[in-house]
Amino acid sequence: MAQNCLKCLKYTMCVVNFVCFICGTAGFGFGVFMMMNSKVSSLIPSLSSLNIANMLFIIGIIMTCVSFLGFLGALKENRCLLVTFFILLFILILVELTAAFLLLLYESKIGSFLQRDLTDSLEKSRESAKGGNSTMSTGDWDIIQTTFQCCGVHNSSDWKDKMPASCCSKTQCDINQPGCYNKLKAWFEENFLATGVAVIVLCVIEVLGMCFSVTLFCHISQSGLSYK
Repeated sequence: MAQNCLKCLKYTMCVVNFVCFICGTAGFGFGVFMMMNSKVSSLIPSLSSLNIANMLFIIGIIMTCVSFLGFLGALKENRCLLVTFFILLFILILVELTAAFLLLLYESKIGSFLQRDLTDSLEKSRESAKGGNSTMSTGDWDIIQTTFQCCGVHNSSDWKDKMPASCCSKTQCDINQPGCYNKLKAWFEENFLATGVAVIVLCVIEVLGMCFSVTLFCHISQSGLSYK
């Protein structure tokens, strides 16, 4: 009975890690595709490297590597790989909890920072359009303004005389559109619960992965199997 339970645990861990590996590979590939084909710039100049493409690329690599270690360690019953998998999951949980704590602790400062950087990004886009570079007008600002039906950081006057087409409808430009900062802030507040639940579910999955790896490690040690 115990052997059957351990086999079930082993193959469950293999299946879950294989699914995570596929998801990580897809995220990695999509990130590379966006980096190769997307010409949009970052809305936050201070964190220009943390755009969507780079974040997908990094998250995909992490998921792929960690899940591969878990899959191979469970399949081959390799204690060294299982210990490495456990340590990496533990580090990821610490990083996630630390990031969540810092976001809650410095919420107001982060809001001021984002507001200042969004303003700098908009000014650079406006100056670029003024200099005859039209590519900036089809970047991240157009995507944000079209998606959230907003214009500028605080309102449409931020663009001055260089209001982009994304601030306008098919027939006219609405100068009374709300700013994107307040729209983005409201969107994050509305989805705060869903984000919190997603983080909790992710942490639970990681804790279960740690428990599975420890259980298999102890079983392998009691069986007298050496490092492969």
